Parts: sequence; C-alpha cells; structure tokens
Amino acid sequence: MKTKFIYSLLIFTMFFMACNTEKKTDLEPYQSIEAPVAKKVTEELKAHGDTRIDNYFWMRLSDKQKNAETPDTQTQDVLDYLNAENDYKDEAMKHTEGLQKKLYDEIVGRIKKDDSSVPYNDNGYSYYTRYEKGMDYALYCRKKLDDNDKEEIMLNGPELAKDHAYFAIGGRSVSPDNKLLAYSVDTVSRRRYIVYFKNLESGEMLSDELKNTGGGAVWANDNKTVFYASKDPMTLRQDKIYKHVLGTDQSKDELVFHEKDETFSCFVFKSRSDKYLMIGSSQTLSTEYRYLDANTPNDEWKIIQPRERDLEYGVDHYDDHFYIRTNLDAKNFRLVKTPITATTKENWVDVIPHREDILLQSFVLFKEHLVLQERVNGLRTIRVMKWNGDNDHYIEFNDPAYLSYPTTNLDFDTNILRYGYASLTTPNSTIDYNMDTKEQKVLKEEEVVDPNFSKDNYVSERLYATARDGVKIPVSLVYKKGLQKNANTPLLLYSYGSYGSSTEPFFSSTRLSLLDRGFVYAIAHIRGGQEMGRHWYEDGKLLKKKNTFTDFIDCGEFLVKENYTSAEHMYAMGGSAGGLLMGAILNMKPELWNGVVAAVPFVDVVSTMMDETIPLTTFEFDEWGNPKNKEYYEYMKSYSPYDNVEAKAYPNILITTGYWDSQVQYWEPAKWIAKLRDLKTDNNMLIMDCDMETGHGGASGRFQRYKRTALSYAFMMDLEDMKE
Repeated sequence: MKTKFIYSLLIFTMFFMACNTEKKTDLEPYQSIEAPVAKKVTEELKAHGDTRIDNYFWMRLSDKQKNAETPDTQTQDVLDYLNAENDYKDEAMKHTEGLQKKLYDEIVGRIKKDDSSVPYNDNGYSYYTRYEKGMDYALYCRKKLDDNDKEEIMLNGPELAKDHAYFAIGGRSVSPDNKLLAYSVDTVSRRRYIVYFKNLESGEMLSDELKNTGGGAVWANDNKTVFYASKDPMTLRQDKIYKHVLGTDQSKDELVFHEKDETFSCFVFKSRSDKYLMIGSSQTLSTEYRYLDANTPNDEWKIIQPRERDLEYGVDHYDDHFYIRTNLDAKNFRLVKTPITATTKENWVDVIPHREDILLQSFVLFKEHLVLQERVNGLRTIRVMKWNGDNDHYIEFNDPAYLSYPTTNLDFDTNILRYGYASLTTPNSTIDYNMDTKEQKVLKEEEVVDPNFSKDNYVSERLYATARDGVKIPVSLVYKKGLQKNANTPLLLYSYGSYGSSTEPFFSSTRLSLLDRGFVYAIAHIRGGQEMGRHWYEDGKLLKKKNTFTDFIDCGEFLVKENYTSAEHMYAMGGSAGGLLMGAILNMKPELWNGVVAAVPFVDVVSTMMDETIPLTTFEFDEWGNPKNKEYYEYMKSYSPYDNVEAKAYPNILITTGYWDSQVQYWEPAKWIAKLRDLKTDNNMLIMDCDMETGHGGASGRFQRYKRTALSYAFMMDLEDMKE
C-alpha cells in the first residue's frame, strides 16, 4: 500500500509488518485458481423484431423452487454454481483473511457495544432502543414519563432472533391506550412480514397473526381495529389494504382498498394529529390519498384528490385543514392547505409557493411553528417559521458538505424541534432546537470507540466537476488531514443516482478504515438523484438515464485531472441501482478504474423490466421505461450492463448478492459474472460473494453485516498492495 500516512515512521512500519503477511505482490496466485465455468443453455429472447441470446437464463428459479424441501435438477444446478462461485471467491481472497479479520475487528471495535438511542416521548411514555454488550439485536423499551426508573422491555431482539439465520423487526406500533403492541418480523429477507400482537401489561402474545404484510399495522382509536397492507405473493407489490379486528381470524379481514393498477403500490398510516387514518397509493409520477376518521374505523374512506398523471402530493393534518406537499404547477414542489370539507386541487391555497432554485423535500407541523426540509445548492437545510410568518429562519451549519434532517417529532404542542446532523467529518448527532430562542442542545453524538479518533483529524471538501454537456456536478470528499494527494493516492468514488434518491454526505465510522490507510473517499452527486432539485432527477431517468453514467465517469476523470488520484488507484462502488451504475461504467470506461465493487447490482435491465412477474417491475416503468415500447426497449438495451458485456479488458471486480434478494434477484449478478468471465480478455480479478441466507440488505445483525464490508475493503487494499 502506498505510504499516505501522517503517522511517524515507526507507527507505519508496525502497521506494514502487521499486514505484510496478507500481502501478495501480483495476480499470479489468483490466476492459478480454476474459475467456475457456468454451463450455457441458449435462450432466445425476442421483442420488437430483435433477438437477444441469453446463455444463462437457466439460472432463474421461482420462489416455489427455492422453497422446496428437495431441490429439483435446475435448482441443484443453480445452487452448485453459486456455491462454486463462493468457493472460488474464498480461495482467491484467502491470502487476505488476516486483513479481513483485522478490518472487521477495527470496524466493530469502533461501535459502542452497549449503546442506546435517544428516547422520544409519545402519549405518556418515553420510547428507545438499546443494545447490550455482544448482542447483534436490540431491546425495544419504554418507560412511563411519571416513572422514569421502571423500564419495560417490549421486545427482546436477541431472544426473538435466536435460531434464525436472518431476523428483522419491521414496523412497531402501540395502541392508543398504550396496552397493546403490534410488531412485524421477517425471517427470510424477502420483506414479507408477519404481524404479531403482544399485551404489554401481561406480556402475553395474542393469537392474532397477520401474514404476508408490508410490515406495518396502524391502529384505529378504538384499540381493537388495525389496518395493514398485504403483498401480491409473486410480485411482492403492496396491492391491498385490509381491516383486522383483534380476536378474529385473518381470513375474516375486510378488504377496504384494492390497488388494481399494477404500476401503483399502496400503504396505510396515521396522521401526525392521530385524527385520521390515511391510505396512500403511489407510483413514480402519481399519488392518491384517502382518509378516514380514526374514531370511526367502519365508515367509508374519502379521496382527497383523485390520481392524475404527473400529479404527486403528500398529506398531513392540522386543525381543520389538510396540508399538502405537491408538484402541481411546481416542479420543485410547494406547500398548500385545503379545508377538510373541500379537499380537491381547486381548493388548494399556497402556504409556501413554488421556487425555481429550492426543492421542498418535506414539512413538519407544530401548533405554533412550521418546519420545512429544503434542499438548497445541493444540501439539505432546515427552515423554521411561525404560522404568523415571524421569526422565519434557517438553522446554520458550517461544514462544506453535511446532512441535516428532522427526526422523531411526535409532540405537536411544543417549541422544540428534534433534528439530526452529520457531515463527512462529524459523527451523527441528535439535537433539540428551540424554535423561538434558537438555542440548541446536543442530546447525543455517535460515539466512535477509538481513543485516537478526532473529527479534527479529517478534512472534507465540496468540489464541482464539469460534465460533458457543461453541467456542474457536485463532488463531496473526505480524507485524513495532511494527506498528500497525487497520482498514487487511492480513491474510492461512490454514488447511487436513481429514483431521485440523493446521496448524502454523512459520517461513517466504518469508512475510517479506508481514510486512516490513505484513501480519499468521494461522493459523486450525479443526475438521477435529486441533490440539485427536481430537474436533477428528471435529467437522469428514462431516455436521459445515460446522464447518470456519464456524470459518474466525468467526475472520475475530473478527480484524476485535479491530481487527487489516477486510474491506476481509483475505485468505484455502488449498490442496487448504484450497481447498475457500476455495470454501465464498466462497459463504458473500464480503463478508468483499478477496481469496482458492485453490490446487489441491477444489471439485467431489459429482461427484468420485460417480466412483470418480478417484484418492482411494473412499479418502475416510469423510472426506467416500459420495454414493451420499442423506443424504451432500444434505449435500455443500449446501456443494460448484462446486454453490453464485450470481449475486452475489464478492471478488477467484486460482485455481491443475496440468494433471497427480493429487489434485485440473485440471478442478475450470477448471470453477469458468468458472462463477464466468458468474454473478458484480461487476467484481472473477478469474484462474487453470494450470501445464501440473506437478501438485499445483507446480514441482519448489527455486527455480522460488516464482514462483507471488510471483504470489500480488503479487495481494494489488496489491489493497492499489488501496486508496490
């Protein structure tokens, strides 16, 4: 590894000696291992007079095949191939096992083992989670506000997770009378939750179980009626809302809403005022809401504003009005209000008008104040104002790149706003802010368990790269203070770039393992996200999707030009839709990267979007396009990573996936690595880690998940070692 440390020569020498046993000097040991070779079974995929040949289509299994007690021949072939890839990865990375353990121990060593969250108050109780030493899962607790010494453990995560390879608690909601808890559990990692009910006074479990849900259960004010979303068993789309009365069998539940449009997904929640139950139905470009008085759960639901193409809105309640964030005549959204008795759009009146240069992201209603989450110059801001317009101000932040956001604010009648703050150098903090006096109280800053850590030891920057069409792309960077940046400096460039999801410049104690070894960490805020406003998203989707990929490449070339690194020492990383980004840049500019980490990558775009039985497909036509339309088919095919693998040299590549992934099915990365290995002309490393027990998010335990992080970091550090 290049010597980028500012430590003394003695400290560096000690580190070098500790790691040198894991180091290899070239790729010869890796090249001597026999790589798996996937069998080829020709499958012709035809559309619009075009034929695509997919030699690895056979790798796709149905849920029925995956869940069968005895695997059929196809299933066994798939399992054999995935296990062969895992064995190959283990052998190829065997020489880094010591480094991986060292990294893992570092990462988990920085995590406070007996940590707890900042409590929040709701309906007479204080709620929080806490971890006990050595435990992967949390205890979910509460205390009465008038008896702060007596803790109630509502859910014992370690006990519930026992004997499960994967375990995740989804939604949790307490009945209005504080006596019952509804909570959901997923033990497969397919995000199909079972809702259970617990009597918090006796500790006994109720007999009610709600299967195949989205994970949430919303209480009516009668303490016995709940509403929940169920999923289509094949596509996993949330398509129905049911009403359940405690003490009855799920088969007797009343269907109150059925979303028949396959491009929409539905959900249910309660207004912050607890006055109304809400059913939302949404897709990429359109939303629709229904409401019902929470005191009368058997009444009829009413529509606020019927759905329209390209009309998006979100709703909350205050007094005798609904408050609505909408893009109606407002690309960057505006805030309006409308009487509860007249809710359709012709009755909407501006509260916060539309602005061309500011994106309205969200709002929080208080009795005396309105809080706005706005995005200005690519960064989140928090704006506070009184309802009468007085004392309108922004909370001030000093870091060049940061993340701020309102957190849990359940108390309506208060002048205290709780918000979170972090930057690339500042650990995550929870802060109480007096909206009248502007006084702040830091309730908690994430503790980094390392006596040598100080945020003053790191530097962050905000730069702007010029894209090939002249657009300025923000780039956020962080590195160790004193680092000499040049062509030999290792740099990891990360991004996502889809769904209007902005990549925020937040703090990560995990990342310190890279920074302390001389890496620069950079975030490319590319189009397809929403950092610079709604147009940023619209210019990186559908028939403009390639802007996402070229922006990332242009940011990489900018960092090389500015002498932060070079192609021989630059790495790229992205996951899910960010894995699509990785696949695209590998095909478009493979020579720009020394290594690429593609996590749970969406790489078989055309085939997935052609198949409406696959989870998320119909819901995302307005993100990627519908390939049944020839124009979208041809455009997708022109960038789909799997369809554009060629016989040429690629950099070193690490791919990760999960066998139970419901969002990006395991066969996409499995097919991709098989095709890459068959066609690529180089001798660089190409490995895949398939977790056979988990899905999209990886391991569920708070420590176990970092084993894959350690693998990814070791992959890059090992490649740096080879440069010496």
